[in-house]
Amino acid sequence: MSEKLDNLASIRSPGRDNPESHEVDLNAITSAPLSIGDVAEPFTTDQKFYILGRLGYEDLETFDDLPAEAVFMLEKIASIDINEAMDILKDSIEKYDGDMNVSIEDMDFLHELVAYESLGTVNEVKDNIRKTVEKNEVHASEHSLEESSTMSYKSEKPEIFDWELQSRTEAGIIAFWSIYREVRSVTQPYDDPSIPCETFRVYFIGLLWTVIGTFINQYFSQRQPAIGLGSAVVQLLIFPCGKFLEWALPAWDIKIWKWKFSLNPGPWSSKEQMLATLTYSVSGGVIYVSFNFHVLMMDRYYGVDWVDFGYQILLTLSTNFLGFGLAGIVRKFVVYPATCLWPSILPTIALNKALCSPEKKSKINGWSISSYRFFLLTFAASFVYFWIPDYLFTALSTFNWLTWIAPNNFNLAAVTGSQTGLGINPITSFDWNIINFNGPLAIPFYAYLSNYLGMVTAMICIIGVWWSNYKWTGFLPLNSNASFDNKGRPYQVTAVLNDKFLLDEEKYKEIGPPFYSAGNLVLYGGFFAIYPFTVFYTLLMNFKQIKHTGKGFWKMLKNRQVSNYDGFDDPFSRSMTKYKEVPEWVFTILLVISIVLGILAAKLYPSDAPVWTIFFAIGLNFVFLIPICIVYSTTGFSFGLNVLVELIVGYAMPGNGLGLNFVKAFGYVIDAQSENYITNQKQAHYMRVPPRALFRIQMISVFLHSLVSLGTLKLMFNTIEDYCSPHQPQKFKCPSATTFYTASIFWGVIGPKRVFGGLYPILQWCFLIGFLLVFPCVLIKKYFGRYKVVKYFHPVVFIQGFLNWAPYNLSYYTPGLYASYVFMSYLRKRYTPWWSKYNYILSGGLSGGLAFASIIIFFAVQYHPKYISWWGNNVNSYGLDYVGPARLNVTLEAPDGYFGPRKGHYP
Repeated sequence: MSEKLDNLASIRSPGRDNPESHEVDLNAITSAPLSIGDVAEPFTTDQKFYILGRLGYEDLETFDDLPAEAVFMLEKIASIDINEAMDILKDSIEKYDGDMNVSIEDMDFLHELVAYESLGTVNEVKDNIRKTVEKNEVHASEHSLEESSTMSYKSEKPEIFDWELQSRTEAGIIAFWSIYREVRSVTQPYDDPSIPCETFRVYFIGLLWTVIGTFINQYFSQRQPAIGLGSAVVQLLIFPCGKFLEWALPAWDIKIWKWKFSLNPGPWSSKEQMLATLTYSVSGGVIYVSFNFHVLMMDRYYGVDWVDFGYQILLTLSTNFLGFGLAGIVRKFVVYPATCLWPSILPTIALNKALCSPEKKSKINGWSISSYRFFLLTFAASFVYFWIPDYLFTALSTFNWLTWIAPNNFNLAAVTGSQTGLGINPITSFDWNIINFNGPLAIPFYAYLSNYLGMVTAMICIIGVWWSNYKWTGFLPLNSNASFDNKGRPYQVTAVLNDKFLLDEEKYKEIGPPFYSAGNLVLYGGFFAIYPFTVFYTLLMNFKQIKHTGKGFWKMLKNRQVSNYDGFDDPFSRSMTKYKEVPEWVFTILLVISIVLGILAAKLYPSDAPVWTIFFAIGLNFVFLIPICIVYSTTGFSFGLNVLVELIVGYAMPGNGLGLNFVKAFGYVIDAQSENYITNQKQAHYMRVPPRALFRIQMISVFLHSLVSLGTLKLMFNTIEDYCSPHQPQKFKCPSATTFYTASIFWGVIGPKRVFGGLYPILQWCFLIGFLLVFPCVLIKKYFGRYKVVKYFHPVVFIQGFLNWAPYNLSYYTPGLYASYVFMSYLRKRYTPWWSKYNYILSGGLSGGLAFASIIIFFAVQYHPKYISWWGNNVNSYGLDYVGPARLNVTLEAPDGYFGPRKGHYP
């Protein structure tokens, strides 16, 4: 008994403000089994059952050996008195009221608990309930939780039956873990500072996989759809690598100058696993400036000859590290607040937990398989299955079965086609690569639905624009992201440029302006509306949060001794105060160095971009970064500033496509890389990874990633045949590079003055529309926010649905809508324990198996084509959906054989 009391000693530290109150010694707790009778002595057995039920541990096979997190929470809830609980609940109502990630039922329950405090019958009711509980109490190990407990905790809307117990339970969950079910399902409520984190093993494994993943992701980035080695896959590979080094490395202490470290500090830990994963995830993707290099270097686009390795490395390092400098400044606004839960990162943390954290046996809705075994099974099944839609029967991937009925029916192809049409089809794919296109098992269902409804609304606009031939769109393909000349052919920008790659007015007067498809026109309208809407809507809806954080930031600037975590009292921030922070001056130095590299790229090479444009891009990102990240952190949806940069720079430097491309790289990458680092900071925040350890290894990782990416890019240009052609056999169609090129023509070479003034004047009104929509949306949220439809509708994400078109369509998002409803709504509500344990693991397993299969398929049977020719692989190339023709014939139906403004009157 004394041994068990010793085990509980670290948990029983009082208070919640000290970092020590959120710490445990895991070795001590797990050294001897702790039963339900050993912990939380002030509570009866039934009351402990109720708490376990609220925490999601009702399905344990035995209560004689409780999980460490259950022991921790029972002890902490027991340490909270009712007065402190009321203070916590009242603060939480003020903080979380209106939060779309907290259900109406949960928030109503908090309101009822606080209101119930004033009722005069409380003591009488409590006495009656306690008498009933004591009468029916049974030993925990003899029965399951459902059989033992007389207290209901499984109803969708909790009811008050023991006010003090329930108040202390809800307060304890909030004060020592999280109000969000999603966060509780993937994190631990405590920290163990003794766990190894920044080790030699992490550096070796993390950087090794950064090199491998960078090559794969960069190489397949311009495939449609792209193939990537995501964090979930790399996590799976990092784990056996870590366990191997745990076994193989000697336990030597190495000393280099004043630093001393151990080659093998013991078992591979969860913090090592997460830090190695973050080493990869911060830089394992694609460098955005690769699109610059595509458009500059390839003859299909501009085809300049001055882009050498020096220019590439200057531009790459400058853009990659600028985002990190800004991320360090805004972390107080979007990392430390508990309301910024970042749904997109939760599958990564869930997989980390499944790999490294031991589980107690449980039976959830008939399922007793462990998280790790479940991951391996789903991974293997996905690996085997993906060969079918990706190679053996590709029609299952692009399942445009409606067009098979009449392949040459024009309207049928345009409306239901998955390749060039609108994708209106109830069943569009049996390919997880398509189903998971928008992360349906990570993003909240309300956000996915809002985004999908925005796509449907945009589709109606596209239909109206195309079938009415508005602005000559009927002469062009319906949903293309390319640009076209006035005869419906791909626009050749080199035909209107002089030898300095600037607009030649005489050539332009002969050839004319480029034109947008209906899908691209509606997409840009959505872009122009979302910028003013996001800024003003977020400022009004999150004013209290921004004001509170802004005061803390200003306080920190005036007094350097003030911690970054000052003003944040959630359990994760409290426990992180133990670790040294990265000083603000470090991020400032990084910012300055990155700016210098950018200036060198602009001055030493003929990029036609003035130096002031770099500072303009930084300032613009600083204004938009916080609103965009707040939306991203709550919904899982984000968008870039590339279009806004194009517009402003196009006005400032008309006729300069190369200069616009240069500034666009800064305008987009600063925000994107900031978000990348911020999401990594949040994952480290959830896992209690020391900030300085994260910063050090990620700086090295990004530098290495930049070098490998540039080498891979050169390999792609030299080895892939017909690279970036619309019908490239291995699907290297370059959708992103084509969009980048099209934008440089419209907003750089031609310029927004011509676009707004002559071609598409309606687009300029989209800014005003976006601004005016803010006020009714805010008022509706304020006065009708208690209604489910209003609470869970997010207008920013709705408008973002307009941005999903051209070249993508509904066929890429419809199957994900079904998956999102099943997993993020139905199962999350009805089978919460199953969802908590398996949902994110399922997402990671399916994505991991697909990624491995796609890479092996490509190099085994597609790189050197071994094509299986049969109906299931050929059917999608038979009809009009594959061709994507225009609705109107230029030669027969356009005056003088061309459409648009007449020669001599071009804008």
